[in-house]
Amino acid sequence: MKHLLLLAALAVAAPLPLAAKPKTPSIEQLAAFPAISSLSLSPDGKQIAGLQARGEDRVILVWKTEALDAPPTVIGTGRMKFQSMGFIKNGLLAVTLWQPYDLRTDRVNKTFISKFFITDTEGKQWKEPITPPRAGSRNEELEQALSNATVLDVLPNDPDHILVISGSGSNSGDVYKVNLRSFSSQRIQKTEERVAGYVTDLNSELRARLRQDIDGTGAYVATEFRNPATNSWEEHFRSHVKDRDITQVVGFADDPNIAFIQSNVGRDKTVIYEYDIGARKQKEVLFEHKFFNAGSVHVNRYRNVPGVPFGAVLGIGYSGPRGNETQWTDPSFKSLEQGVRQALDIQASSVTLVDPAGGHSASTQIDNGRSLRVLDYSADLKTFLLVTSGPANPPEYHLLHNGKLTLLAKSYPDIDPAALGDTRLVYYKARDGLDIPAFLTTPSTELCGAGPWKAVVHPHGGPWARDGMDFDGSMWVPLMVSRCMAVLRPQFRGSADWSRRLWMAGDAEWGQKMQDDKDDGAKWMIEQKIAQPGHIAMFGFSYGGYSAFAASVRPNGLYKCAIAGAGVSDIKRIWSRFYTNPFFRQAQAPTVAGLNPLDKAGEMKIPLMVYHGDRDRTVPIEQSEWFVSKAKNSGQPVEFHAIADYAHGPAWTRKIMADQLRLIDDYLGKGCGGGGL
Repeated sequence: MKHLLLLAALAVAAPLPLAAKPKTPSIEQLAAFPAISSLSLSPDGKQIAGLQARGEDRVILVWKTEALDAPPTVIGTGRMKFQSMGFIKNGLLAVTLWQPYDLRTDRVNKTFISKFFITDTEGKQWKEPITPPRAGSRNEELEQALSNATVLDVLPNDPDHILVISGSGSNSGDVYKVNLRSFSSQRIQKTEERVAGYVTDLNSELRARLRQDIDGTGAYVATEFRNPATNSWEEHFRSHVKDRDITQVVGFADDPNIAFIQSNVGRDKTVIYEYDIGARKQKEVLFEHKFFNAGSVHVNRYRNVPGVPFGAVLGIGYSGPRGNETQWTDPSFKSLEQGVRQALDIQASSVTLVDPAGGHSASTQIDNGRSLRVLDYSADLKTFLLVTSGPANPPEYHLLHNGKLTLLAKSYPDIDPAALGDTRLVYYKARDGLDIPAFLTTPSTELCGAGPWKAVVHPHGGPWARDGMDFDGSMWVPLMVSRCMAVLRPQFRGSADWSRRLWMAGDAEWGQKMQDDKDDGAKWMIEQKIAQPGHIAMFGFSYGGYSAFAASVRPNGLYKCAIAGAGVSDIKRIWSRFYTNPFFRQAQAPTVAGLNPLDKAGEMKIPLMVYHGDRDRTVPIEQSEWFVSKAKNSGQPVEFHAIADYAHGPAWTRKIMADQLRLIDDYLGKGCGGGGL
C-alpha cells in the first residue's frame, strides 16, 4: 500500500471563485432522494454499485472500476422500491426493497414490509435466501410480512456461501448456510427462546450469542460461548439490565479462543478487552476512551493479503462526536487516512471535551467541518471507497484506485453547503450542575446576519439514543438553519453513549429533569446571545415529540410554540402496548415514568402543531389524536396533520417527505400562534 503515500501530492480541486451569497435550499431539494447512495465495492474491487435517484424512484447502477466513463448497468424495480443494497460476493448484490402493506386480522394493519433479495449485477435473477413456510393463519401471514431474513456472516473467504438468520415463523432466528449458486440452504443452528443474536469467529463458526432471561435479581442478558468440544452453549457473563451493565462480544482474534468484549462493568464507559474463553479470564484492555464508549473492532477477515495478517486489528470504533467513528491502528489505514485528508484539505480544530460523569475536561482535535470515513474496500486492501461529509456538507463519494483519488458523486449537488450554517459540539450546565453535551448549529451570517437568531430546541428520539455531528439526512436541521434559525440538539440525561451516569440519570425523569435539561439549553442560548428571547420553539419526533408535548403543558416555559412529530402523549398506554413481556417490563418500564402530557393537554400553555403518519406502528397515531382532542379545550391554537402512508421513519414518497418538511417550514415561518417564530 505504498501508493497511499503519494496522496499528499494529489490536487483534487481547482481554486474556488469568490463566494456568492449562500442560496437557500428549496423544500423540493431537501426532500429529494440523495443523487447517489448505498455505494458498495465488490470484494475483488472490479465493480462499484450504488442507488441513483430518479425522481420518486431509485435504480441500481453498476460500474466497472476500470471503466468509470463507460455507461453503467441499470437495474430497476417494479411495485416495490429499493431501500438499500450492497455487494455480498463478486457479481452478487444483497438488496432490500419495501412497500406499503395492509392486512386485515381483527383490525386493518397499515404498515410497510421489507423484503431481502439477492440478485446478480445485471438484475437478471432475483432470489430470496430462505423461502418462508406457507402461513397457516392471518396472524402468521402478518408475522411473516413484518419479518425479514438478515445476513449474519458474508463468509468472505468462501465464494459460494453466506450465513443468514431467518426472520419469521416458528423458526424465527434460526441460522442457515445458504448456497448462492444453487440457492439451497441448510439449517446449522435451531435457535432457542430468548436468544437475541449470534456472533461468528474469524473461521465463520457460530461461537457466541446473547440470551435474555430473568433470575431472582431481575432481567438479565447472558453472554454465552459455544464449547467446540461439546457443541453446547455455556454462560460466561450475566449482566442485569437494572444496572445498565453491558457485556457483549464484538469480534474474535485470529485465535478463536480469544474474543473481543465490549464492557462497562465497573466503569462509566465501555471499553474493549481481550478475553480468553477457555481460561474464562480477562486479558489486556484493547481500547479505552476517556470521554466516549468503545464500540467495535475492525479486523482483517481476508486471507492471503500481503503485509496484513489474517485477523490483524485494523482499527477500533467508538461513539465519538460524529457517532460511529474509527481510530485506525493499522499502519496502512493510518497512511491512507493521513494522505486522503491532506489531499482533500480536511482540517481538524481544537475542541474542549467535558465528561458528564466526572466533569473533567481536555482539549483535543476533532473535525468540525468535513470528515473522512472508509466506506468499503477490496479483499486485497488496494481499492477503497471513501466518503466525506459534515454537518453542512452532504456526503461526497470518492474512489481510491491505483494510487488515484477520484470524486465519484455528490449526494446533494444542488444544495449549497454555505446555507447550512456551522455546527459545533458545546456543553452547558443543567440546573443541578450536570454537564450536558449538545450540538449547536448557527445560521450563516452572510445569509441571515449576526445573531442572536430565532432558535429551536430539537431533542432526539429514543430516548436511549443520541445525535451525531454529521450531515442530518432527516433534513430537519438543514431546513431550520437555512431559514435562519439556530438549532440546539441537547444530549439530555437519558441519552445513550455519553456516559453511564448521563444515561441512567434520565430514569423515571420523563418530562421532569430530562425536560429541565432541554429548557436549560434554551436558557443557555439566550445567555450566550445565540437565541432571541421570546422566539424559541421546541420541535421533536418520537420521544422528541413527547418532549414537545411536555413543553406545551409545562408552566413557565421559554417557548413561543412547539411541534410534536409522532410523539408519545400517554406514557402509560404506550408502555402497556410495547413492554408486555417480562424482560421489557423489568428492563425499561421502571425508567418510563414522570410527566404524562395527556393528563395536562386541556391546560396547554402555548400553540402546538402535531403531525403523525397513519402507518406508524412504533408510536400509534392515536397517541397524537388523544392529545389534540383534549388540547382543543385549552384555549391555545392546536393544529393536527395526519400524513397518509407515512410510518415512523423514512418517507415512502418524495411528496410525503416534502409535505412533512413544508408543515414544519410553514409553521415556524408563518404559524407558531401567528406571525411565525
